[in-house]
Amino acid sequence: MAGFVRSTHVAERFGMAVIAAAPLGTRGVTVTRIGLGCGPLGNLFTAMSDGNATATVAAAWDAGIRYFDTAPLYGHGLSERRLGRALQTLPRDEFVVSSKVGRLLRADPDYDPGVFRVPRGLAPHFDYSRDGVLRSIEASLERLGLDRIDVALVHDPDDHEQDALDGAFPALVELRDQGVVRAVGAGMNQHEMLGRFVAQVDLNCVLLAGRYTVLDRSGDALLDACAARGVGVILGGVFNSGVLASVDAPPTFDYEPAPVEVMQRTSALRDACERHGVALPAAALQFGFAHPAVSTVVVGARTPDEIAADAAWARTPLPPALRTELDAVV
Repeated sequence: MAGFVRSTHVAERFGMAVIAAAPLGTRGVTVTRIGLGCGPLGNLFTAMSDGNATATVAAAWDAGIRYFDTAPLYGHGLSERRLGRALQTLPRDEFVVSSKVGRLLRADPDYDPGVFRVPRGLAPHFDYSRDGVLRSIEASLERLGLDRIDVALVHDPDDHEQDALDGAFPALVELRDQGVVRAVGAGMNQHEMLGRFVAQVDLNCVLLAGRYTVLDRSGDALLDACAARGVGVILGGVFNSGVLASVDAPPTFDYEPAPVEVMQRTSALRDACERHGVALPAAALQFGFAHPAVSTVVVGARTPDEIAADAAWARTPLPPALRTELDAVV
């Protein structure tokens, strides 16, 4: 497939610049260049109230964000329910929602929800079969309360590659051909398997988390392949779970305490940014935007203030000289 051309249109809404839009692949789905990653709406690591969840989605909307990514795993359905309620009164054709398949939620009163601060009661079970995909989409639509999911992603099939190729992807392609979903893809924290999926499946997009950042460039070849094939990239984890975004909280890298080597490189990156008057989180976002395959960068947020910060960083230009210095650090 041929590569795609970006849209650079920027509108004004609520007194703030709406984030520019770009095509997600070649089949007519357009997403804002910033998306809201809705893991935090599922009480990831820290619980939030329903009211705060709604306010965070509303702040994202007011900032011009029109792409929202969720999954059944996030809070074991809580993220989808909260996102759906927050979007209920908004014009359906003005936003894009992605959710994921590969885990079905089943009753289990003893299952530990782990990183999600939710009550026991549901457990995610891997299922990449055709039937599992159909059941997952149906359950997600019920939780969201929406008429459709725009983008369906196969979620983390790390130990189920062949199952995904034999069951999940053919089912999603069939749903896309029937118009049930608009785009199909896969979302993972590794680039190697995503590269194989891009080569073997007629995907519209991939979600790559944490493997193309100012700290970790390991996904570069995957992004190049996506650009050549017209596969849109949804980039997640650009702050590498926090080390690039916060100087106050204990630093984490890929959801673990950041090792000394990572902290040293982060310090060097921050020093370079300070010399150019650019905040490190802004450079982390702009780095993601710069690759021609990247359609959108998804960022998690727990409060309206975090949304405001993300939107401001997204509007901060990255000087070419700073990009050169950042590349030298890595």
